Amino acid sequence: MKKRIMLITVLLIISGLTGIAKAASDEDVAALKQQMAEMQAKIAQMEEKQSQQNAASNIRIFEAEKKISEAGKKQASGLPDSLKWAENVKFSGDLRYRHESIDAQSSGVDQPGTNHHRIRARLGLDAKVNDEWDLGFRIATGSDSNPNSTNQTLDNGFTKKDIWLDLAYFNYHPKFIDRLNVYGGKMPNPFYKAGNNTLIWDDDVNPEGIAAKYMIPFGDNDKLYVNAGGLWLKEDTSAAGGSALWGAQTYLKHEFENKNYLLGGASIYAFSGLEGKGTLFNNNNGYGNTVTTTGAGTAQRSFYTMDYNVCEAFGEYGFKVMGLPAAAYGNYVKNTAATNSEDTAWLLGGTFNKAKDPGSWEVGYNYREVDKDAVLGLMTDSDFVGGGTNGKGHMFSFKYQLTKNIQTALTYFLTKKGDNEDDYRRLMADLVFKF
Repeated sequence: MKKRIMLITVLLIISGLTGIAKAASDEDVAALKQQMAEMQAKIAQMEEKQSQQNAASNIRIFEAEKKISEAGKKQASGLPDSLKWAENVKFSGDLRYRHESIDAQSSGVDQPGTNHHRIRARLGLDAKVNDEWDLGFRIATGSDSNPNSTNQTLDNGFTKKDIWLDLAYFNYHPKFIDRLNVYGGKMPNPFYKAGNNTLIWDDDVNPEGIAAKYMIPFGDNDKLYVNAGGLWLKEDTSAAGGSALWGAQTYLKHEFENKNYLLGGASIYAFSGLEGKGTLFNNNNGYGNTVTTTGAGTAQRSFYTMDYNVCEAFGEYGFKVMGLPAAAYGNYVKNTAATNSEDTAWLLGGTFNKAKDPGSWEVGYNYREVDKDAVLGLMTDSDFVGGGTNGKGHMFSFKYQLTKNIQTALTYFLTKKGDNEDDYRRLMADLVFKF
């Protein structure tokens, strides 16, 4: 439209100039100017009309696109308004099938090897209550209520297997304090584990109580993390009182320009109300910790001889090798409340590559030494030396991603257990399905 108006204007100007060249009187020149003024007014009217038409057309296009978008969202959800709440609920789960072979000694004498077929099944639900509150639930298998294992051994003539409440917690992340999360209930472990190692915490241990996690950014490359919690171990139902764990942790993470990272931090886990109390979960098992025992037979009971005030220093470095991700990490732990010299533990390890996409793989290794009373035996790795403390040795791991959401893994422990340093060797072959 604008091009046509410009062409008409040019032609009129040329025509007008030609008329001027042929006219000799002032009256002709004045008439020509009058014609040009009238034509310019008409052109202005035409442009204003075109502008109004374009604006109206844009409004109609915007409204049409909005209706299409809303219709698409409604069709995608496929849910009536009465079921819109389901959009805020997500399910997840996994199934692990494991074959396990154990060869061990007792007081230097080889014991018959054992083989187990075990499963682990977990089903979780996450729900968004509103913009500031979330809920999490999970049920899991387990041969008993042991906090550090969800394995279920396949035996006892096809008997039905138990299901336990594994998680039930809230997550409060207020808008007025960015990067703060407050958890309550039976929750995922709120404390960071360098390289995801299990020197203090087994992967299956889900603490109970109240905890908070907060991150403070410093510029573009540095972040400070602060985690803390008050966790309940045993209810205060008698004159003897209850038991609790008070934990605090902080660490600083720096990310380099090439995406490598370095982090270091410290933790303190103060277990209160354990000394002189019966051992947690199992009355006759200190899981490697020093205990005193009274009674015999069904009346036998074990009691902790000390409290545990576990101080931890840890570090982790992530980098690339031939373009593949790698990490090295370490932990050092000391129980400052120990009444003997069996109060330290340490671990060094690393991983190479990442089993994520189909056909990818990952290898890992760590070595650790754990004194009898360095950490609380019930909470530490349930696979290393058969669970608990008072051991040392190597762990080798390999993972391979078969397809999306299906992974296979091999883990081998080559360790020595107890004061006699008996051999303890354990091989675990896993097939894991996730959704």
